[in-house]
Amino acid sequence: MSFLRDISCEHIMDSLADGVFTVDLDWNITFFNRAASAITKVPRGEALGRKCWEVFRSSICDGSCALKAALAAGESRSNRSLFFVRPDGAKVPISISAAPLRDRRGHVVGGVETFRDLSALTLMQKKLDGLYSVEDIVSKSPAFQRTLGILPQIAASGSTVLVLGESGTGKELVARAIHNLSPRGGKPFVAVNCGALPENLLESELFGHKAGAFTDAKKDKPGRFQTADGGTLFLDEIGDMPLTLQVKILRALQEKVIEPLGAVSGVPVNVRVIAATNRDLEDMVARQTFRSDLYYRLNVVRLALPPLRQRPEDIPLLAQHFVARQNALTGKDIQGLAPEVLQLLMRHPFPGNVRELENIIEYAFILCPGGLIRPEHLPENLAPGLDAAQPRPLCGTLAEIKRRAVAEALARNNGRTMAACRELGVAKDTLRRILGKGRQDQ
Repeated sequence: MSFLRDISCEHIMDSLADGVFTVDLDWNITFFNRAASAITKVPRGEALGRKCWEVFRSSICDGSCALKAALAAGESRSNRSLFFVRPDGAKVPISISAAPLRDRRGHVVGGVETFRDLSALTLMQKKLDGLYSVEDIVSKSPAFQRTLGILPQIAASGSTVLVLGESGTGKELVARAIHNLSPRGGKPFVAVNCGALPENLLESELFGHKAGAFTDAKKDKPGRFQTADGGTLFLDEIGDMPLTLQVKILRALQEKVIEPLGAVSGVPVNVRVIAATNRDLEDMVARQTFRSDLYYRLNVVRLALPPLRQRPEDIPLLAQHFVARQNALTGKDIQGLAPEVLQLLMRHPFPGNVRELENIIEYAFILCPGGLIRPEHLPENLAPGLDAAQPRPLCGTLAEIKRRAVAEALARNNGRTMAACRELGVAKDTLRRILGKGRQDQ
């Protein structure tokens, strides 16, 4: 074992997958291993000498510090789960263990804490349980932020909600957040795509059936209304629902009673309904392809989710969010996007919205071995044969040229609004007005 004398304690600590740091009795960081730097995204040189709460900004730094408790008790504290906030604003779930740090004479000279990144485990658990909250919806768009700001009040109200937006804008994610923030959060969240099933199957799926109701009905089967009893029923793409079924949905909303196929009496249900569509229901009402009474019954609380092309400031933020997610799922260590890739994404119209961006990042992870995602790692149909360094001609209306200039400035500055304003030499209100004009023109 003599070879161990040639290996420093620092080398051993740097070989660990868990983050490790130490503090003195004044809470100054005195050691910060390689994993601690990788998990926190704080370079070791920037962490050393700073107060631990300045580096971590943890959910327990406000008075219930595990390290402080360990020092006060003179013994270790283990397996406590919490989160800290990285410099880029991302919240990282971790588990920690803390203990006093003693010198050779047994005197306490500081503390040591180890922590493990639980991002992958937390992500898997959320996928299994569907436990998504407002914090999982990534946006810095002022319009989207206003929507997120009122979700807790909407959740608490219990009212029916109508979520409007194109495919891929996150309508189900918003619906799940409303459910989980509401008093019904501990009850089922049941989602049905109303456009994915033919009318006869959709009716049975929603309301259930009794044995003998039709040829293959061998036994009673509860519908989604009954499955969601006490919780939330999410009716996605409700604009595709046939008129005949709209009558039954209206009755369920008004009377809290459903009638399974083949039943001789109604069944009471206690369900909150959140509906969503990418269609113009007001136009459908005018053309009598959607019942006006159902529309007004659904339209108690109305949330309109803007498409991604109307909030380009979110593209860098969302892209980095999906990179972090794929790193957690795949075990890779992709650092982010090359500048030319970000420019390509900022120019892309994203007809598939946020879902399309997520798919692009997932595809890039297949081809990218490490480091930065580069143009050759992107799907060919994103920008076939386009040289990102080649300047594009000034074509289009003046308003379109202005919007493109703003989008590209945001890309070059990683979505930082004030940095883009300084580069363009415009005020923040002017930049917002240029983007806002684009939204009105859509």
